[in-house]
Formats: sequence, structure tokens, C-alpha cells
Amino acid sequence: MQSIQENLTKLVTDGLNLSVAELLRYQQLTRLMDLTPKRTPQARLAGSYLTRHKGRGMEFDEARHYQAGDDIRAIDWRVTARTGKTHTKIYREERERPVFILCDLSPSMQFGTRLLTKAVQAAHLTSLISWSAATRGDKVGAMLFSSGKHRECKPLSRKRAVLNICHELITLQQQSRNVQADEAAQTSAFTDVCARARRLARPGSLVYLISDFQHLSDASQQHISQLSRHCEVNAVEITDPMEHALPDTSIVQPVNVTDGHAQQTWMLGDKQEMAAYRQWREQQESAIAAAFSRSRVRHHHVSAGLSLDDQLLELQRGVR
Repeated sequence: MQSIQENLTKLVTDGLNLSVAELLRYQQLTRLMDLTPKRTPQARLAGSYLTRHKGRGMEFDEARHYQAGDDIRAIDWRVTARTGKTHTKIYREERERPVFILCDLSPSMQFGTRLLTKAVQAAHLTSLISWSAATRGDKVGAMLFSSGKHRECKPLSRKRAVLNICHELITLQQQSRNVQADEAAQTSAFTDVCARARRLARPGSLVYLISDFQHLSDASQQHISQLSRHCEVNAVEITDPMEHALPDTSIVQPVNVTDGHAQQTWMLGDKQEMAAYRQWREQQESAIAAAFSRSRVRHHHVSAGLSLDDQLLELQRGVR
């Protein structure tokens, strides 16, 4: 098993800051991300994805009996000769599906205890999705946000789109590392971004929401639900190992924790307090999962305590 330092070296990162090298690294790892449509795209666009809509395209769908009004140029002469009845070829139209990413770099994401901060892991995932989309020929756009700040990257194709997203990720992460904001401000910012995404994501888009979803509200849930009606939406929840369970120490010892505003004292090693924390976290996780289930959004988990490569490889092995 690799040590933390070995993993950081492999990922070309210090776990706190972002660099061009660590985001460019994912250009070679696009095989780890499957962006194949899981449901029929609804956009009326020309491009490279097949839909059930019948029309003149590049992909043959079926041959059926000729009907009045069919284009005679589409007659399938081989089937006609074989059956003795006139048949025509039907094609599935090819359609383009833009990929749109919302990446959360807010203060709650600037936390990490083992390998990376949640914000850095979110940036890594954003980079991987972007490179994967560009490799497939998709247009990729993004909205990167923190408390009171956001960067919009218009959907573009090829390498320049990804390089633009990577540049904005690095800039916003540098600006967000030491920013403090109260819960209300972060909740409001998250809701505003979800509302903006509804207007920016074109129907039929593949949308990724990457966040810890600590500021998911009824209002933001409503925007996400509306978004999922016209797009294929995936919510990727980034968590840190300590968020699931407090460290189990051999002796009871107090530790002061703060979110930048309020301060609390936790008793590490206290079985009762550890159980109460775990129960609270499970309730919180259940509420997030239920919200996405109601919105027909696929809910995934990624840990900031492990490399993204290892987690995706393990997932692929499990699928096989």
C-alpha cells in the first residue's frame, strides 16, 4: 500500500494547491471515465450521439416496408430483392450532447485530513471529466464556484476548452483557500449556482454536480430537480474520511475544532460521542441521498482520502 507521500508524488500535488501539471495528468487517464449516455438525449442537435428519433443520419437503424412519402433514395434494394417487397432504410439521427460541470470550491470544501482537500479532489474529477469529454468530441463547459465568486466556462470543444477550465480551477482555488463564509452565505451561493445551471445547461446535456452538498437546501433541490427533467444529472459527493467517523484514540482527549466562526470541543476516544457523531453523519448522508433520489439524479461518492485513479479502478473491477 502506497504511503501518503508516495500518492502525492504520483498525483503531482501537495494536496492543498492546484497546478497545471496535476490537472494535465488526467489527459492520459480518460479511460477511467465512462461518459456514455445512460438515458436518451433530448436535445435537437446534430452531433455524435444516437437517439431513438428516426431520421436521416449516419447510423442505420432498421429496414421496413416502403410507405407512401418515403424517400426513394433510401430504398434497401437488397432486402427488396430478397423479399419481393419494397423496403426502405431507416436511420437514427446522430446528436451532440454537451457536458456541463458544476464544481464546488467553497469554504466547506477546503478541508482534508488524509491525502487531499475536498476542493482539490473535486478539481481533479472536474479535470478528468473534461478531458474525457474532449476525447469523445463533446463540447464541455463548467461553472466553478466558491462563496461569492464563480467562473463560467462556456461549452467549447477540444483541448482549448479543458485548458480554459483548468486555468480557472487553479485561479479560483487560490482565491478560495483562506476565504471564510457563514452557513447562510454558502447555502445562498449554492442555490444561486443551481439556479444559474438551469439556464446554462442545454436540454440533453450531461451534467455533473461536484460538491460535498453540505449546503443543499429545499430551494437548490428544486432547481436540481428541474434540471434533471431535461438533462442527465450526476451528483458526485466528495467527502473526507473524518467526516464519516471520528478518530478512535486509545485515550480520551479533547480537541478544539472550528468552521471559521463557531468553535467546539470534541472528546476523541469517547465511545458515546463517537457513536453520536456517526449517527448524525448517517442521518445527514441519508437526507442527501433521499433528495437526489426524489430528483432522479444519480448519486456517487468520491473520497478525498484516496487517489481518484484508485477509486475509479476499483469501481471498474467491481462492475466487471
